Amino acid sequence: MNLNSSTTVGIIGAGAMGSGIAQVAATAGHSVVLFDTAEVQLQKSKVALQATLNKLVEKGKLTTGAASAIEGRITYADQLATFSSCGLIIEAIVENIDVKRKVFAEVEQIVSADTILASNTSSLSITSIAAACNKPERFLGIHFFNPAPLMPLVEVIPGVATDAAVFADARALIDSWGKSTVACKDTPGFIVNRVARSYYGESIRMYEEGIADFATIDWAMKTLGGFKMGPFELMDFIGNDVNYKVTETVWDQFFYEPRFKPSLTQKRLFEANMFGRKSGRGYYDYREGAVLPQPKQDEVLGKRMLMRVLAMLINEAADTLYLGVASREDLDTAMIKGVNYPKGLLKWADEIGIHTIVEQLQTLFEEYGEDRYRPCVLLKRMAAAGQTFY
Repeated sequence: MNLNSSTTVGIIGAGAMGSGIAQVAATAGHSVVLFDTAEVQLQKSKVALQATLNKLVEKGKLTTGAASAIEGRITYADQLATFSSCGLIIEAIVENIDVKRKVFAEVEQIVSADTILASNTSSLSITSIAAACNKPERFLGIHFFNPAPLMPLVEVIPGVATDAAVFADARALIDSWGKSTVACKDTPGFIVNRVARSYYGESIRMYEEGIADFATIDWAMKTLGGFKMGPFELMDFIGNDVNYKVTETVWDQFFYEPRFKPSLTQKRLFEANMFGRKSGRGYYDYREGAVLPQPKQDEVLGKRMLMRVLAMLINEAADTLYLGVASREDLDTAMIKGVNYPKGLLKWADEIGIHTIVEQLQTLFEEYGEDRYRPCVLLKRMAAAGQTFY
């Protein structure tokens, strides 16, 4: 299959992510089939798209004609048989590997032999999902970030059996949609959800140790680090149900690697249905009349916390590079465009000094005696040789 602008794109799942991907593909000129088993979800998706397009017209970002054309390119379907003419299928349903495998086994019976199949999973094994197919060589991961129409990054992930031509074809198509693609190996969490775990995990750890409260840690990361959102407000924005489950999945799939260990603090919020903004309470209270806590603006403490989190993030980015998961450039691009980090972590490491990062990690390792703080072998070698990433 040679994917191009005339390719019909099928989307499985009309939730926020599936609907967003459908909008992106339709805006790029494709005929799109958006499938969901729930008629109410399809209707909800249709109404939401109309509202989004109307806003873009009001802001002058789209003409009325262009908005109508985008809307007209999307067909809403509750039968898988409507995928028969699709050249590319992207699945965006619940993060349950058994459900995904079952769906793709069904889809493969309907589509043509050269249709490319893809999952938008954020943390599950592409190779494992592909194994449910008769032709795993035509399967890969195409991971958009939410909201898909606004977020520029897409991770493109080949499984063990993925044909190189399928990977190249799919990546070129997503690039043509105006997205910034990065290539990464099929490892848990891919690039962003793997490397970013430290931003959340180490911040929660500092809170649990009584070093600072949520507001103070968030203040340090934003004011001193330049992050768009602090870790606690970001977890509340993403949803503690989603964020906790990704952490748990990555930890489980890395055979309980200590660097990815979930926290009891977030587990309790998850159990209490305190998911963050969408539920009204999370790390912060968003209910009407609630007063948000004020940070303690202690610059010395803030810099110490920032360096601890940065050292952990850089250590994970270096390990990801060392193990050949992604290139130096794709790693830095992914963290800037996928989670709005102020800089690429490897470039940031060069600015701080790799020797300084290794010293910070070794200090933590000696103090705690925990493997989560062990410095990546690549960082140790580079520090010893006086090397930089760039």
